[in-house]
Amino acid sequence: MQIYDHKKIEAKWRKRWLDEKVYQPDLKGVKKPFYNLMMFPYPSAEGLHVGNMYAFTGADVYGRFKRMQGYDVFEPIGLDGFGIHSENYAIKVGKHPAEQAKISEKHFYDQLNKIGNGFAWDQRLETYDPEYYKWTQWLFVQMFKKGLAYRGKALVNWCPSCKTVLADEQVEAGVCERCKTEVVKKEMEQWFFKITAYADRLLSNLDEIDWPKKIKVAQRNWIGRSEGYIVRWQMADDRSQIIETFTTRIDTFLGVTFLAVGAGKGGYKVIHPVTGEEIPVWAADYVVTDYGTGAVMGVPASDERDRAFAKEHGLEVRQFKPFTPHGEKFIKPEVRYHLRDWLISRQRYWGPPIPMIYCEECANRNTPGVKNSSTPGVYMGGWYPVPEADLPVVLPEVRHWKPGSGRAGKSPLETAPESWLYTECPNCGKKAKRETDVSDTFLDSAWYFLRYPSVGDERSRLMPFEPKVTKRWLPVDAYIGGAEHAVLHLMYSRFVWMFLRDYGYLEVDRDGPCQGEEPFPFLFSHGLIIKDGAKMSKSRGNVVNPDEYIDRYGADALRMYLMFVGPYGQGGDFRDTGMVGMYRFLEKIWKLFQEVISNQLTVDSKTHPELKRKLHQTIQKVTQDIAKFKYNTAIAALMELTNQWKDKSMSKEDAVRVVKLLAPLAPYIAEELYQSLRKHEARNSKFESIHTQAWPEFDEKLIREDEVTVIIQVNGKVRNTLQLQATSNKPQVIEKAEADEKVKKYLEGKRIKNVVWVPQKLVNFVVE
Repeated sequence: MQIYDHKKIEAKWRKRWLDEKVYQPDLKGVKKPFYNLMMFPYPSAEGLHVGNMYAFTGADVYGRFKRMQGYDVFEPIGLDGFGIHSENYAIKVGKHPAEQAKISEKHFYDQLNKIGNGFAWDQRLETYDPEYYKWTQWLFVQMFKKGLAYRGKALVNWCPSCKTVLADEQVEAGVCERCKTEVVKKEMEQWFFKITAYADRLLSNLDEIDWPKKIKVAQRNWIGRSEGYIVRWQMADDRSQIIETFTTRIDTFLGVTFLAVGAGKGGYKVIHPVTGEEIPVWAADYVVTDYGTGAVMGVPASDERDRAFAKEHGLEVRQFKPFTPHGEKFIKPEVRYHLRDWLISRQRYWGPPIPMIYCEECANRNTPGVKNSSTPGVYMGGWYPVPEADLPVVLPEVRHWKPGSGRAGKSPLETAPESWLYTECPNCGKKAKRETDVSDTFLDSAWYFLRYPSVGDERSRLMPFEPKVTKRWLPVDAYIGGAEHAVLHLMYSRFVWMFLRDYGYLEVDRDGPCQGEEPFPFLFSHGLIIKDGAKMSKSRGNVVNPDEYIDRYGADALRMYLMFVGPYGQGGDFRDTGMVGMYRFLEKIWKLFQEVISNQLTVDSKTHPELKRKLHQTIQKVTQDIAKFKYNTAIAALMELTNQWKDKSMSKEDAVRVVKLLAPLAPYIAEELYQSLRKHEARNSKFESIHTQAWPEFDEKLIREDEVTVIIQVNGKVRNTLQLQATSNKPQVIEKAEADEKVKKYLEGKRIKNVVWVPQKLVNFVVE
């Protein structure tokens, strides 16, 4: 009997699958496209860790399952390699980001190639490839031309450590989400995308998409729609000057005893529009100057924070009657959002240069620029997009690329060679200067899923996504990733998709899911893998590198264990003892199949009737569980099947059914066993992978049990269990139960008040 040699088997089929392009669909000629996508991986310099593999494997199991159900599955892979994370690591190891990116790329792809996923490698892409970021820059230009990209002064979040601005979404509890440094507010002129123009649709569409509830809640909270009123307050010393406040509690209006504004901006009074009294305006740390109107009403009688502020400053706490508006001129209804415009500028090196040019000559002459602003009719004189024919603006090599290399608050690209820094003004032809900020890395990942199907297409150098291929494959059928992307990536991707669709850059099937309004109609959020009861982290020294486990136990065993360790939507605790157990399970399967393989040469075995029933029950169970991402219970069902198999015969035909059930979870061993089962019939035929075979179907008649176990209770206490015919009715079961010796003694001399009957499961005699 052959031994289970996972190294030999996995190397063999890894090469064969690549050679045969098993996972490479005909992107233009498919009949049943299914776009199965895992969230864009960031290529950590340390390489793939077991948490990454957990995410990728769960997505791949689903994709393999859909392929065997007859779909043409497209499962691409690429690397989100631009950005602060990559640049910081390059600084740490003393390498240029471009050099380190290639090192990380090779290491990451080598690892990904070994985990058993059905990747369409021909469509891989990297965000730092000029052929990719050319179109990221193109996207910026289109946003600018349509008035959704603008430059303006604002109080921004500045990270002193990363030496760049951060979007609001990248600040967590006042610190930088990347380096945990305390963020400070700083007024700077920056580029923004007007995502707020899409706030209503971003919110309302959440009702139409099949996403986890917690992700929808996170997006709803971040968008933060509030219905309320704008109140206009005249300044006491100059009634032509107006301060506005926004409130969702207009009923508290008569209880206002002060207004609060941002730090350093108080010290005057306004007139209460109803009472006519003078209301003091105080500076308060809790007011964000550039958020909303920058001023809030203080109602100490109904708000804890206001009460504390009033007590500290000796302000009146006034009881009041509820105010009901009746069309007063000083108030108007308004809808406000927590969502802010997307701050897109970054003062770093490793990213796509923002494709804009500033001409001082045109600015000084007030020459109208390209129409662009959140305010219709306003022009940005002096600013022009790089002509599309000149894209990409290639990131130049600079000697001083580290953060802070430029002037204070400026990008390192300020130190770029003059041949790059200065160019010709697209408007007047005179000398002009390039924008030296790069764009936020989240812009790179906001559209990558659109590019994948067009990679390698002969027209891909001429357009970001080929129209026919894109319409065929988009939107994504199944998007799988972590809940940590609830706001940033998912919100930005939805915004970019809506923009491209609205302005005709993207044609999708409007009769499809969500009428083509959403890029990811279905999203599944996987759980988190911990190690020995604790979250994995470098400081704890418990980060698991999959390489050593793949080498020792094989990718199949690691895949199976990761999918078995807990519900895929919740995660689980990774323990080495579990890996050993899963490897032994695969060895057990291997031995069971060796017997079938050897028997097929001498005798055509038949499947034992009990095993036949169990097999079809398992087919039903595994099919239902994989469809619902319940991989752990699907594997448990396979384990139950093998326990019954060990002392019973199985036909080759049924053995093929078993190996098909195993295929999405353990693709290498499944391929080896399948090819061994059909060896004598496949010598001169074309290679047919198990992963392109039809998923097994179960027989409804066979899954029904001939006998069932019925629990017999007396007054709710179990007194015995009986093996009865599955077709037994209530009178028959009661008769059998009353005649049973163990039950009879609890019924003798007592009156039966009632009999509770749960068909095929339970009988409970209620006696007194």
